[in-house]
Amino acid sequence: MIYRKFGSTGKEISSLGFGCMRLPEYEKDGQWFIEEEKAIPMLRYAYDNGVNYFDTAPYYLHKNSEATVGKAMKDIRDKVMLSTKIPLEEVHVASDYRKVLEKSLKKMDTDYIDFYHFWGINKASFDNKIMKLDLIKEAVKAKEEGLIRHISFSFHDKAKYIKYIIDTAGVMETMLVQYNLLDRSNEEMIAYAASKGLGVVVMGPVGGGRLAAPTNLYAKLTGKPSIATYELAFKFVLGNSSVSCALSGMGSMDMVEKNLAIAGEGKPLSTEEWKQLGEAVDQLKKFSDLYCTGCEYCQPCPVDIKIPHIFNLFTYHNVYGLTDHARNELKNYISKGGKTIKDCSDCGRCERKCPQKLEIRKQLKRVEDVLTSI
Repeated sequence: MIYRKFGSTGKEISSLGFGCMRLPEYEKDGQWFIEEEKAIPMLRYAYDNGVNYFDTAPYYLHKNSEATVGKAMKDIRDKVMLSTKIPLEEVHVASDYRKVLEKSLKKMDTDYIDFYHFWGINKASFDNKIMKLDLIKEAVKAKEEGLIRHISFSFHDKAKYIKYIIDTAGVMETMLVQYNLLDRSNEEMIAYAASKGLGVVVMGPVGGGRLAAPTNLYAKLTGKPSIATYELAFKFVLGNSSVSCALSGMGSMDMVEKNLAIAGEGKPLSTEEWKQLGEAVDQLKKFSDLYCTGCEYCQPCPVDIKIPHIFNLFTYHNVYGLTDHARNELKNYISKGGKTIKDCSDCGRCERKCPQKLEIRKQLKRVEDVLTSI
């Protein structure tokens, strides 16, 4: 296992972290349980092979994850780093911070949490909940009392707000954020966070499963013999020197073994190789006959068609060969009420605002036709 400096925390973190949101479960009489006879050996095997960072949350696995993780790590508690999160929807007054924290401590059967995250925050929740209720003060107090070791946050919003949150809070020590070969929107802010001394943990290194599909993507990008796409995904994320750890939600021993093999390799991508790989992805996109940059100048659409999202699905199919994912994502988008070209009012506003001068209406129809017919 390769270990990395975890920002300014003074810790060394395994390059692979165990995301404890996909452990095997079963249902009985309407209730859900974790298959601990499978899950606990998975967690311990990961530890035995070098993983020292385990990430859970109060709602994972029908609210059972924290307890199982705590049980698995009980006798090696001082040798691992446990991460969990505070759901802000349960916090209405400042004192709720401590109440929610104590629930997690009890479920995990531990005296302290190493990395306690403000969970899934955006600018609005940061301003209207964390700052308004002075929860930073509560977090600092909990740290001073030894209930948590480090103050962290996980993030879901536009990348530019990461800087705002880090600079405004002034106490954040680590960050959990989405990042992968197909979604590099947070890349600049990952570098910024690292420059400010934050440890950076990446979630979604295989793009929510998109990069777990068997394709010839590596061969397309490099001209070299193909490797497993999930291996490429991990190599890219861990090739970023600002990233401390790639977090993977693992649901089987086979997945644990595969991820350990990749994370344990002694020769990660060099800085030059990492840059070349990123540039190759960008170049590959440009060869698509529908090159949407995702700038969102076309948004908002008067009838709420998510144009960049739909065009991005076509890129998955046309450029990366992730056809099943593209098709399924479009079906999912439509099933949830997502608007398509059928709902277009034909105003042409999007095309007048598009810097790439795309024939958006024509291309939307084409994309929908292609992805619904394959």
